[in-house]
Amino acid sequence: MKMQAVLNGVIVAESEDTVVVEGNHYFPRGDVNADYLEPSETHTTCGWKGVASYYTVSVPGTTSADAAWYYPTPSDEARQITDRIAFWKGVTVAPEPEGD
Repeated sequence: MKMQAVLNGVIVAESEDTVVVEGNHYFPRGDVNADYLEPSETHTTCGWKGVASYYTVSVPGTTSADAAWYYPTPSDEARQITDRIAFWKGVTVAPEPEGD
């Protein structure tokens, strides 16, 4: 199933190869349109995944601060999300609509 991450009607990421961890779809970095990502200074720590870094997602008409995150060096337990990006804060992650 192809998943999409969409903000303000703009497809930010699209992939048939997402990895789901704790209910979040992690998209391969190569399936994310980097033109919509702006590096953020925000970092958080997950007890089992490691230190997360964030991007602000900016598309025409909308900007959502820290709406994408990734783990530059995930723990061994979370190695399946290496080089993958997840979304929240207004970015809708859902299956590609039927007929597309």
